[in-house]
Amino acid sequence: MSGPLDGGRGGDDDADEGRDDVQGAPRIPGPRSAADDANPPSTRPLLPGNGEKPPHSVLKSLLGAWALTACSAEETAAVEAHLSDCASCADEAVRLRDAVALLHTDGDLDLDPGLRFQVLENCLSRRPARIPVPAWTVPYDAETARLDALLRDFGDSEWHAPVRLKWFEGERQVSRRATVAGVIGHLMTVDGLVSGALGLDDPLGQNAPGAPAARTEAFWGRSRVPLTRTVHGPWRDQSHTLIRTVSFAGRGAAELSVSYGEFALPLRDSLLDRAFECWVHASDIADAVDYPYEPPRGSHLHRMIDLAARLLPAVLAHRRRMGLAGPARHLVAAGSPGRSLHLEVEGSGGGDWYIALDSPAALGTADRSVAHVALDGVEFCRLAAGHVLPEEAMAGQNGDREAIQDVLFAAASMSRL
Repeated sequence: MSGPLDGGRGGDDDADEGRDDVQGAPRIPGPRSAADDANPPSTRPLLPGNGEKPPHSVLKSLLGAWALTACSAEETAAVEAHLSDCASCADEAVRLRDAVALLHTDGDLDLDPGLRFQVLENCLSRRPARIPVPAWTVPYDAETARLDALLRDFGDSEWHAPVRLKWFEGERQVSRRATVAGVIGHLMTVDGLVSGALGLDDPLGQNAPGAPAARTEAFWGRSRVPLTRTVHGPWRDQSHTLIRTVSFAGRGAAELSVSYGEFALPLRDSLLDRAFECWVHASDIADAVDYPYEPPRGSHLHRMIDLAARLLPAVLAHRRRMGLAGPARHLVAAGSPGRSLHLEVEGSGGGDWYIALDSPAALGTADRSVAHVALDGVEFCRLAAGHVLPEEAMAGQNGDREAIQDVLFAAASMSRL
């Protein structure tokens, strides 16, 4: 078969550069010299070896390698000397170095948990919302948004990851095994108490139990198959509806009462309680899938701690009636200063609180303080969530030992399923 390569070439054609005379046929390179082998094209120095200043084109071609710190010491010195004299190359060098910095970042690729709040805050400062979100709902809005962002990345298998829920009953810690989907169902079910107070639909329907634990058991019990990611949408929609409804309800909504069965909270405190539980269980979920999860921002954490500190005297009185705390020593008239414990919370969200010890109607004051407890803000919240045993809490203690023990156990007993 004949073709375009038929026929030979004569003379010294194999020494010519370029392509063969026949169109499309590549030239066969000639033999390499010893100099070529010792100095291949990829390693030949671009800089002249006689001390002369390299041309601009050569130095410009080295900028990419210089930005990647891939130049030799001689080349680096030449490029950097050139940058001080050439404005166009200096500008290009800055752009290349910035691009390289993006390729080699060691930072966390996850978005800052506070980014959503910062963006909204900036937007609202430029154009105020026609129906603003009340300030007392912001922690709940932030914590549900953070958990929602975490759940969006989960695959089907992660929704079935085992989660160990912990809380405190009486004088001991108890636990319950659940799944990620089960925990979201639990949050949605207890948030249903707030929905009911606002006249919204209860996820459990009519005649649902009033206590959080009973509601959760009823929800889990009615699920004939294991819960899946399908619970995510209803929970997210419920939280959005709560925020929207409270925003439209106006100022009077803050004092609506939300019943938890054995006790009740004003709506403003109830949503703060729900924000706290959302963060605690989001941390439980993150631990189950080995994912980092940051505490709330400092101002939100402070409000959560403040709620717990305000509830402590009533919880302590309840434990005393149950025989789980020491007797009252100095009863005083309601609103009068009484025997107190100084609770000092350090770190982000911290502050000082004085806990009335003998009656929830008494006023805690510094001058009537008989004990002092100091601990980190996140550690206090873990104690209040039942995740840390009172005797194991990393707390500095000074003063009346019985008062300290009673308050630490009361803090832990605020936790629940």
